[in-house]
Amino acid sequence: MEICDMYYNKDEFVETASGNKVNRQTVLCGSQNIVLHGKVIVDKGAIIRGDLANVRTGRYCVISKNAVVRPPFKQFSKGVAFFPLHIGDHVYIGENSVVSAASIGSYVYIGKNVVIGRRCVIKDCTIIEDNSVLPPETTLASFMKFNNDGTIEGGQGTESVPAAMQDLMVDFTKSYYDHFLMAKS
Repeated sequence: MEICDMYYNKDEFVETASGNKVNRQTVLCGSQNIVLHGKVIVDKGAIIRGDLANVRTGRYCVISKNAVVRPPFKQFSKGVAFFPLHIGDHVYIGENSVVSAASIGSYVYIGKNVVIGRRCVIKDCTIIEDNSVLPPETTLASFMKFNNDGTIEGGQGTESVPAAMQDLMVDFTKSYYDHFLMAKS
């Protein structure tokens, strides 16, 4: 899949020394607890809630427009505790998605308008379709696909998640980053 060039205004984004591109219209709560490991794109309107607990992303992650990334919580008799959220390398989070997982592995594709319930564990090389709702405390094994009707496909010998998912996500996220260009003035 070929990605077309996407241009942004240099005044709208901050680019860090490690190559992260963060839109100025994002909300980074508790920025001291947010670690972007390099070449991460955080698009307009995205919210990352580092004020609740640590949020760490790997390299080449894309957090699309209006996505919300917040650490998971657990309710106890004496109150609520938040836990860190770890996101692996080469992860794409689609527009308007809400993520409250405990961990997201590497090479994961999360579609548009997805809700990932609290304390979900998403393993490597998985796909979550557009408009899906993943219930709280769900574990999605590697090479599985969660459909928007609530079913899970995958396993040995199925065609739902390509065997080359890792390579496809590396190519996709690197290409997305390479085609996310500053507009010439």
